[in-house]
Amino acid sequence: MGGVSLGNEFNKITDKEAQAAFETAWNVGVRYFDVAPWYGLGLAERRFGHFLHNQKRSDYLLSFKVGKLLKASKSNSHEKMYPLSDSPNDLVIDYTADGVRRSIEDSFQRLGVDSLDIAFVHDLSPDFAFFPTPWEEQYEIARKGAFPELSKMRDEGMIKGWGVGVNTPMAIHKVMDDADPDVCLCARQYSLIDHAETIDHLFPAVREKGVSLVIGSSLNAGFLGGSPRYNYGAENYKIPPEVIEKRAKLRDVAERNGVDLRTAAIQFSAAPDVAVALVIGAGSDRQIREDWNAMQTKIPNKFWQELKSHGLVHNDATTPVV
Repeated sequence: MGGVSLGNEFNKITDKEAQAAFETAWNVGVRYFDVAPWYGLGLAERRFGHFLHNQKRSDYLLSFKVGKLLKASKSNSHEKMYPLSDSPNDLVIDYTADGVRRSIEDSFQRLGVDSLDIAFVHDLSPDFAFFPTPWEEQYEIARKGAFPELSKMRDEGMIKGWGVGVNTPMAIHKVMDDADPDVCLCARQYSLIDHAETIDHLFPAVREKGVSLVIGSSLNAGFLGGSPRYNYGAENYKIPPEVIEKRAKLRDVAERNGVDLRTAAIQFSAAPDVAVALVIGAGSDRQIREDWNAMQTKIPNKFWQELKSHGLVHNDATTPVV
């Protein structure tokens, strides 16, 4: 269960609705939770903590993000970054070793838990819109600061593993060349819409390095489920025509085979051998139930074969087998 929606990224969700989503997720068996200070500028972490601090800590896995600190300010910029969050916080980018330590301490306080499992250095890729200096400078700070500090914390037993959580495959390639990550969050590079580069280049690289992947955004921020947005950012309503066309073609094949496209998209992103987990954001108990049901549904092999024959899915893509 991912935390973007519960940071009020897309809609204004109440605390009561968030609590219902967590309770449903727990009841259907979700035991891996992923959150970040960035999601709602602290809102998502507080909501995750409100639920998780009442659960037995050894019963679930928790991944979190470092590199973005929060600082309360009366003149904060939340309306520009997370307008629906009502957060009192401003964002401070800090990929230094000290920044990692501070980030973890702050997350402990907002979450109210006593340990964290997996640390992802957050949004360390060129697409992030709020860097104070060029991306290359920020990456160098992380390479000299965050990366060795997280390896040290892992070796000391403070965390179980670390990597980067990013939207571009290039950043995962770089961190594998420059450090020793364990697992990376592949946040939007492996969906039915966009997956060829990941299959051709990223998957072989992580296999060679022995790095695992958590796959995110299987629905491209809801697009494959029918949402009028594609991925993230202030202009995610500007959807490329070729993306809209591909979704229409995917829908045609799905309808001919009696398959729900949203269900197929979720199962597709969970199928690769390098994927140790699939993170799906949810803002309601209904969405949680739909996600769970999607993972239980049997999809005929003929559907995947037809997608490949029409060039809609890479021929080397791993697909679920009934």
